Amino acid sequence: MPLPVDEEPHHHVLLKNELVMAMRTTLQPGETTLYHKHSHDSADIEFVSSTTTEQLLGKQEGPPETSHAGDVSADRFTQPVIHRVHNVGAGPMDVFHVEFLQPPAQPSSPAAGPIAAENASARVYNWIIAPGASTPMHSHHKPYLIVVATPMALKMAAPDGRSRSEGVKTGDFHWVDSNVTHALSNEGATQGQIVEIELK
Repeated sequence: MPLPVDEEPHHHVLLKNELVMAMRTTLQPGETTLYHKHSHDSADIEFVSSTTTEQLLGKQEGPPETSHAGDVSADRFTQPVIHRVHNVGAGPMDVFHVEFLQPPAQPSSPAAGPIAAENASARVYNWIIAPGASTPMHSHHKPYLIVVATPMALKMAAPDGRSRSEGVKTGDFHWVDSNVTHALSNEGATQGQIVEIELK
């Protein structure tokens, strides 16, 4: 019997509210998830490069597919998908996975920046920030998740000049359900990656 995705042991639920469910999914080399069901649109951030196979219920295991650290994606599910995932690579699989449980009540809003991936439920903005560089000032009018894909010294600045700086690490995230206008800056010495997943 397939499990709901949030009951599959390799899917570790980090946040669940009426709008989203965020999970960190990890598989060591050779491990396979149990069969589980995805019933909602979703978005993913790959924290490491990995090679996996997918096996749909009642089907043969598919060919290996390699994902790369920093990849982002957004999937659209018009009907539930039941599958299991097998890590056939030499290293771990580590994915930040978000499922969109229902749309927010507010009307649609313009995109906050260049869209790296999207589906009917959400837009994904993938900010690759060089040392000393900043994103453009941009606004979020819908609830969103801000997720750290690589460690960095992050500064967030508002239009009025107020700012906040902190060291962040891979997997750190924050759920925001208020209007925000900000720019993201990299105060460190190495390139950083921040992903914002915004509901439509």
